[in-house]
Amino acid sequence: MDLKQLKALVTVAEAGSVTKASQLLHLVQPAVTRQIKTLEQELGVPLFERTREGMRPTVAGAALVERARRALNELDRARAEIRRDPGPVTGIATVGLLESTLDVLVEPLVEQVAKHHPGIQLRLLTAYSGHLQQWLDDGDVDLSLLYNLRSTPSLHVQPLLREQLWVVAPPSAGLCVERPVPLKDLVARPLVMPGPGHGLRVLVDQACARAKASPHISIETNSMRLQKKLVLAGHGWTILPASGVSADVAAGQFSAAPLADPEATRDLVLGTPRTGRPAPAVDVVARELVRIVGSLVADGKWPSARLFETSPVS
Repeated sequence: MDLKQLKALVTVAEAGSVTKASQLLHLVQPAVTRQIKTLEQELGVPLFERTREGMRPTVAGAALVERARRALNELDRARAEIRRDPGPVTGIATVGLLESTLDVLVEPLVEQVAKHHPGIQLRLLTAYSGHLQQWLDDGDVDLSLLYNLRSTPSLHVQPLLREQLWVVAPPSAGLCVERPVPLKDLVARPLVMPGPGHGLRVLVDQACARAKASPHISIETNSMRLQKKLVLAGHGWTILPASGVSADVAAGQFSAAPLADPEATRDLVLGTPRTGRPAPAVDVVARELVRIVGSLVADGKWPSARLFETSPVS
């Protein structure tokens, strides 16, 4: 088992076909096929099965792909760290992002890294906060945005900002950011919300408990995109972080207002592993991320948010 075989394994799994993988690896197809077969012979189990959709990893194959990907990422990080020099920073930084932050954060992050650090390759992964925390613990991402999390034995957490949750409705509802909606005026309406245990639902349930109110949950979905779609279709209102809907409100697709009496907020933090010194590329991207978040809040582009007093990433 060597690096070329592991790269072939991961690339075939990600591309879904030997043809696409060979193009990405700049190899002829028989060479890629041979590397996969060599692995299968060494392990004594099939690693892929052919389907109408292409090459799909078997159970054994998926387990090996996961570990191979981590091993290759660690080698990339080690290579970048060993080659530290005064020149431009190069390497790969895998960043975990919350779905609700994509509209405000992705474009400036990609733009700034490409402009000031062209030698850094960004890998952007999105998931819920709980999944992102697990990926950090497992080494699948180098740094990640999370919310309402304190430092743990394995993770360093830097608080970034606190943002309000907004009540979100169709434009016809006429909600206005300058006129907060009291919770008591909301609970009688049907709500489209994530299921119990989801971080956003926990925040809303806590607010309802403080107000001794019982919300009317008509539909549960953990997809923010589906929440918005169902609101527009008239199935109820929803509650989302301001950053997750402000662009839609500005475009006239929704109306929204801060939730009040009681106010509901979430704390956004940057999580990084405590194990080992971060690779230069990861350190640079972490600093850029903190700087960009600060600029967005200061410029009013991250609405209903205020920054925490924090020290630089170390």
